[in-house]
Amino acid sequence: MKKILIGAASSGSGKTTFTLGLLEILKRRGLNVQPFKVGPDYVDTKYHSRITKNPSRNLDSFLVRDKKVLNYLFEKAAYESDVSVIEGVMGLFDGFGIDKDSCSSSSVAKQLDCPVILVVNGKSASTSIAAVVKGFEEFDEELNIMGVVINNIASENHYSLVKGAIEKYTRTKVYGYIPKNPAFALPSRQLGLVPDNEIDDVMEKIHLIADSIEQTVDIESLLNDLEDVQMEKPIYPFKENRKEKPIKLAIAKDDAFHFYYPDNLELLEDCGVQITYFSPMTDKQLPEADAYYFGGGYPEEFADELSQNSVMREAIFEAFENDKFILAECGGLMYLGETLKIEEKAFPMVGVFEGESQMTSRLKRFGYCYGILKEDTLVGKKGEKIYGHEFHHSTFETKEPTMMTMEKNRDGEVVSSWEGGYQKRNTFASYLHLHFFQSEKFVHHLLETIATEGDK
Repeated sequence: MKKILIGAASSGSGKTTFTLGLLEILKRRGLNVQPFKVGPDYVDTKYHSRITKNPSRNLDSFLVRDKKVLNYLFEKAAYESDVSVIEGVMGLFDGFGIDKDSCSSSSVAKQLDCPVILVVNGKSASTSIAAVVKGFEEFDEELNIMGVVINNIASENHYSLVKGAIEKYTRTKVYGYIPKNPAFALPSRQLGLVPDNEIDDVMEKIHLIADSIEQTVDIESLLNDLEDVQMEKPIYPFKENRKEKPIKLAIAKDDAFHFYYPDNLELLEDCGVQITYFSPMTDKQLPEADAYYFGGGYPEEFADELSQNSVMREAIFEAFENDKFILAECGGLMYLGETLKIEEKAFPMVGVFEGESQMTSRLKRFGYCYGILKEDTLVGKKGEKIYGHEFHHSTFETKEPTMMTMEKNRDGEVVSSWEGGYQKRNTFASYLHLHFFQSEKFVHHLLETIATEGDK
């Protein structure tokens, strides 16, 4: 198995463009390609998965606290692949705060002993790019930057100038370039790229990118320079937690709700949970289950469809009243409120929690945080910290009592705090996106609560 991390020198470097093109090129060559993404992003991974036909995995050292567990998540997915490609997050050394080893792409590369391809922005520059590359070389000498690809190249002459400067002033190999081409751009909205399933010609764009990169990047040399790594089958890091009576879990999954970590769902299945899926947008019947899970997504983009499906809204409210267990994250919280307001129009939602979600023009919360539980809840016991991330352009206006004191602790200092999270009966909802591998205690509490209370 070969492995490589694609890191960015800065915003606009073309990291995502190169990653998508490389994944397509490797897939064309008949390789079993396993994609990964550093950080908590849900959307980029959907593109990876669509291209490679393998579920892309997130490698996030804030959400997954134990290094051994994070290594397991990488090895579990990479074990049977021919090549693993990890797309970095932001710039190579950008993470949480100013510590270069805190949740950054470079820290993940070092932890996994993974070589890095640095993608730099060559727009309107030549020799100055060599200074950028040299700075990255010397900033952390424990990091293996094996080569560089230059984005936004205007012509062959432009490329020869940049390549010549890098080769003269640095020790980093230049593998090629990405030409300046507006056709490579993918549409975006407030949370990043528009999900792949909402773009009709998404694969045409990716094919265009791959066709171009095959002509301008020496893929053969890149693959030959990657070391073959022999891996042993990884060992499951948690204690077995299967129940005599399997828990039945129904998960909301459609265009409005599709932010789920594959590792979360596989962890539940490893614990014997039986998973089914349903669509709050189009289905007319709620599956019979012990618990329901509403992940994040874009309920605001499909508010009319969600509101119009009153049969489903009523069925979910009835499940709540019958003390079924319900876990909702971000978009799920918005759906379980009474209304979702977009500009001047209010759309009726499920009504489990009294209150209204309101879309905002600016990002309201962004980044890693944790909640300190004030009471025992579905996701943990009083006093425990629940780790996650928030990223939303909405607020939830309510008088419901909050279950968590939220904190953002950066570089050892609490830089902000607020209240969040709500529990009614057996339903817990918050803006917090959760990774179930954050601790063995987290997933065991979740399943024990459902299994124990469900037997009463």
